[in-house]
Amino acid sequence: MPNILRRTLDGIYLAGGIASAFCLIAIVCLIILQIASRNFGFAFRGGADYAGYAMAAASFLGFAYALNHGAHIRVSLLVNSLGKYRFWGELWCFGIATVVSTLFAWFACKFTYNTYRFNDVSSGLDATPLWIPQVTMAVGSVILALSFWDNLVTLVVEKRTNVRESGLASSATDVSEKDTI
Repeated sequence: MPNILRRTLDGIYLAGGIASAFCLIAIVCLIILQIASRNFGFAFRGGADYAGYAMAAASFLGFAYALNHGAHIRVSLLVNSLGKYRFWGELWCFGIATVVSTLFAWFACKFTYNTYRFNDVSSGLDATPLWIPQVTMAVGSVILALSFWDNLVTLVVEKRTNVRESGLASSATDVSEKDTI
């Protein structure tokens, strides 16, 4: 894969991870603001809703970054036990995940567009247009689908994936190798 494309894709995944981290910080700030508003006797309308939106945004925007850093729960035990058939197991897993994530991204974007088109608002007191928090779900799901496509193509072309082994997976591999010696 050309170096510029690899850097661009990794940059997109990193940007999603950074945006996810900012959403986590926003959740903390919103919770602190809610606590302060109760203590000082003023109402902070929609605080719980906004924290929920930020939590969804943190999840979806961080999915691709987490995938490429080995932080997702994977079928590593099964795939590692396949031995010489590991390539075919990973191909099957990434193939299914690519199809599912692409469909999810398509329908997330369609859902967000319809929410915008019909001018849906939240049922809370703040009446937030729902397409605003849903955009982060749509963008995050598109980035995740892109990441699965990236990993699938890399697997087929280069016979490897972009997923870095997590510390847990490498520790389990080290233990199993020590047990067999």
